[in-house]
Amino acid sequence: MKKIIVFGAGLVGKAIILELCKKYKVIAVDIDKNKLQYFEKIQPVNTIQADISDVKSIQKIIKNADLVIGAVPGFLGFEFLQNVIKCGKNIVDISFFPEDPFQLDKFAKEQNVTAVVDCGVAPGMSNLILGYHNKLMKVESFECLVGGLPFERSLPYQYKAPFSPIDIIEEYTRPARIMENGKIITKPALSDAEYVDIKPIGTLEAFNTDGLRTLLKTMKIPNMKEKTLRYPGHIEYIRVLRETGFFDKEEIQIGNMKISPIDFTSKLLFPKWKLEADEPEFTLMEITIKGIEKGKRKQYKYHLFDEFDEKTKISSMARTTGYTCTAVADLILEGKFNQKGICPPEFIGAKADCFENVISYLKDRNINYKVEKSVLENM
Repeated sequence: MKKIIVFGAGLVGKAIILELCKKYKVIAVDIDKNKLQYFEKIQPVNTIQADISDVKSIQKIIKNADLVIGAVPGFLGFEFLQNVIKCGKNIVDISFFPEDPFQLDKFAKEQNVTAVVDCGVAPGMSNLILGYHNKLMKVESFECLVGGLPFERSLPYQYKAPFSPIDIIEEYTRPARIMENGKIITKPALSDAEYVDIKPIGTLEAFNTDGLRTLLKTMKIPNMKEKTLRYPGHIEYIRVLRETGFFDKEEIQIGNMKISPIDFTSKLLFPKWKLEADEPEFTLMEITIKGIEKGKRKQYKYHLFDEFDEKTKISSMARTTGYTCTAVADLILEGKFNQKGICPPEFIGAKADCFENVISYLKDRNINYKVEKSVLENM
């Protein structure tokens, strides 16, 4: 039986571990012993408590692994990926670190490593879908609207965080890069806010976030953008916090102490934004791709609406993110995808059989990407 080492046993890591252990030998690694105790009681999963900042510890743990999964916080992700590649191990990563993964492309190829990065829902499935269509048509524009929200709207935030608050805050502070008329344009996060009506929820607010990531390098498409979805009114509260300085990383002096405002803020927000046990929530994504296919202007519109799974008690965001990761893990372990180097999901989507495998895998787990195709009037 093949062995997979999963680093990170948080909300998404948990879903990944529970899914993979049905087919493979899985070892869960986390610094938090409490997270690991769950698996000791519920599933036949081996656990290791370890600090992933310790390079020698990582090397020892993954020595006999067939595949590594990275589900660690974003600020740890790049260095962790580098250390796994150094050990010559294939990896599927969902840490969504801010650094450019292609800095490690040459190194990964030298180590004969397949390193799939950004393998979640968005980025992740959004990239896969675009990669697939980009091989079949001349894409003119790509737009992705995506968000994970609780069904219950509670003031003032009307939001609960499926990931750690510090990673969510990154979406509100990191400048958003979009592609306009073939040029990369940088806009502030939370900019270009607009109301959008998306079934079955209704009116939501969409704003720019830096979700295109690798697509800005790998796709020659003149117009691309990604926007995050929230309930109307949410971003005004966030903008006030941001402009006041609550998200600043530079330490400030308070009395005899120095403290980083973002660390203080995330500590306060965590209990406010934490999803309750078994709290109903959903993931919503709309992708619109327009371009020329076989001499005709066509539009493909993908729609995802996924809810908390009452049977498994796994959140929608964990399912949609985690199962994309496990689907790709299957492809690598079964030898269906073996490209070496840094491989963002669009590289996988470009291979039709891999794309169809992932779509089918997700459908089997009741995650359904519905697609509408239409022919547009010629310009």
